[in-house]
Amino acid sequence: MQALPQLPGMRTDSLGRTRVDWILVLALAGPFVANSAVQAVLNLTDTWFIGRISTQALAAIASIHWIVLVCIMLLGGVGLAVQTIVAQAYGGRRRLRAAQATWTALWAAVMTAPFFVAIAYAGTPLLSLFELEPGISILAIEYWIPRLAGASLGVALWAVLGFFNGIARPQVTLFVNLGVAVLNAVLNQLFIVELQMGIAGSAWATTVALGCGVVTALCVFLGPRIRREFRSHLTWHLHPGRLLTQLKLGFPMGVLIAADLAGFALFQLMEVRLSPAEGAATQIAMMLTSIAYMPAVGIAMTGTTLVGQAIGADDKDWARRIGNSIIGLCTGYMAFVGLLIAACGPWLVPSFVAPDDPFASEVVRTGTSILWIAAAYQLFDGLNFGSSFCLRGAGDAVVPAAMVLALSWLIFVPLAHMLTFSPGQGWVDWLPQFGLGAVGGWIAAVLYITALGLAMYFRWRSGAWRMITVQ
Repeated sequence: MQALPQLPGMRTDSLGRTRVDWILVLALAGPFVANSAVQAVLNLTDTWFIGRISTQALAAIASIHWIVLVCIMLLGGVGLAVQTIVAQAYGGRRRLRAAQATWTALWAAVMTAPFFVAIAYAGTPLLSLFELEPGISILAIEYWIPRLAGASLGVALWAVLGFFNGIARPQVTLFVNLGVAVLNAVLNQLFIVELQMGIAGSAWATTVALGCGVVTALCVFLGPRIRREFRSHLTWHLHPGRLLTQLKLGFPMGVLIAADLAGFALFQLMEVRLSPAEGAATQIAMMLTSIAYMPAVGIAMTGTTLVGQAIGADDKDWARRIGNSIIGLCTGYMAFVGLLIAACGPWLVPSFVAPDDPFASEVVRTGTSILWIAAAYQLFDGLNFGSSFCLRGAGDAVVPAAMVLALSWLIFVPLAHMLTFSPGQGWVDWLPQFGLGAVGGWIAAVLYITALGLAMYFRWRSGAWRMITVQ
């Protein structure tokens, strides 16, 4: 089949052969990477402000950070499907379908709002299951309620920004996310410091900033340029059949991420259970390594768009070639940056701890050691991100979700429990317990991400995604 020249990232040489145009790929990937870097900065901003409250506050965030994300992913997967559907519709020159997918996800976001509010106010009985220290539990609930109550705003923002990502205009996404990040920082200062709202102030800062981001993104989506090309103002009606289609695609996408995050949620709860210092050190390490994996997500999202557009244009051979290129780029980047962060750990970790905190020296010592272990899995995490996001662009979501469920819950969680706790410390006593502390937990994470990265890569290489059709 002759390659279609309108596809981004493709060029044709003098002999008529198609090649990867790395200049165009990197030009497209740049805003995606910047978007993810902005998200990493947003996470680091929250961590920095909360760390200034106390080590206990930081440990409280560590105990629920991933649980919050799990809840959002399980209910908000339909927002994740927008980029795939829009990319394939755009590649197939079906402009109205692209706009319709966005509105469908916005309707779904509205429908999730009552469920998020219910989860928000069920936080106390839910978190009591994990037997946190009373002081940490109280702080965790203070953050949990406002963060979950406004989570549907995040789903709505994914929906609109997924549209711009799918049509290869991530510059709009970058503009909106920069505004959200700046506003979030300003509101953290206002709510936590000026109004003395404590840890709840950080959650309210995120919620308000997300709401403003939704309004801004919708203004662009309904602006004259998008209206002319996509008729975005005419496709807002809810079509139950389209909603069901997006749920079928988006739910396993959400499950894939939720299963992975749930494993890491339990992993962080294990470290918090050990001590506030080890929980805080783990949270700092997670946020610092986001400097590596969040931009890698940006590179991988480029793969979602390019693979999706190629499939929409009915050029699956090109989808395979461009996907392979993105996977290699993502893997190489993460390996390099992971080592760089570990080397800079002695200077980075102390900046997230109040100098007069009684746990400061222990947090710094543990966090610095953890960063070297975390660097070891960056290579395979890059393989995981690149492969899974290219599979997402192809609409292959069910089998990857099943693989993550199995590896996370049957390998990672039990292994982390075994390596972290000494006899009598853990949640169960029927597993061997080797008592390696936070270091042991991170070793389990390395083994898990290695298996996951290889599984995703072999799924991509199998070509099973060629048989999938996204409407």
